[in-house]
This record gives sequence, structure tokens and C-alpha cells, in this order.
Amino acid sequence: QVQLVESGGGLVQAGGSLRLSCADSGRVFSSRAMGWFRQAPGNEREFVSAISYTGAGTLYSDSVKGRFTISRDNAKNTVYLQMNSLKLEDTAVYYCAASAYYSESSDQQDFNYWGQGTQVTVSS
Repeated sequence: QVQLVESGGGLVQAGGSLRLSCADSGRVFSSRAMGWFRQAPGNEREFVSAISYTGAGTLYSDSVKGRFTISRDNAKNTVYLQMNSLKLEDTAVYYCAASAYYSESSDQQDFNYWGQGTQVTVSS
């Protein structure tokens, strides 16, 4: 069983930074790719970033490339999303997800476990 718990969200000014964490209490974390998605009010949930099960492969959406960094610590069953140079448009609920596969992917259909989400609000 995979149980994902996000933390680290909050209110930050534009240009600031936050680091999101997602801990998996299950025993299969190291064999799954992990991803971060977000959903802003009135919008569809969208892909943000993903990382392969080893951490060697990463993907980013064009909107966050160069500002966000995904990483993972398999010994701690935790995946991170370091968010720098935050913009107003980054405001959303951020979801951690576990893939059914080893390789990173931007396709939500590849992810079969989801966390409850953590709110990130960027203010001007």
C-alpha cells in the first residue's frame, strides 16, 4: 500500500522559495517514479515535474523549468520539490503522485497513487 503525505506548502511572496516534501509510508517507494502536479482554482490539474525511481531521470513542465528542482531520497521514502523564483501563477494545490512505472512521465494516467495536496499561495 502506498500512502503519500505532502508538506511544506504555505504563503510566500513572489520571488521567494518553498520546498515541498512528500513522504511515502509504503514499502515500494524506491521502485516507483514520482511526480508533482498542481491544480489552480478553475483549472485542470497539470503536470509540474517527475523523477525516475533512481532519481537519474527528471522531467519538468515548461512553466517551471529552471525554477523548480525535483529530487528524491529513497532511504527516507521522500520526494522533494524545491521551488524558487515563485510567481503569482504558481499558486495552486500541489499534489504528489506515485507512478506505476520506473521511468518518469508527465502523463497523469501513469500515476495510480495520489496525496491529499498542499496549498501553495504566492502573493505580490
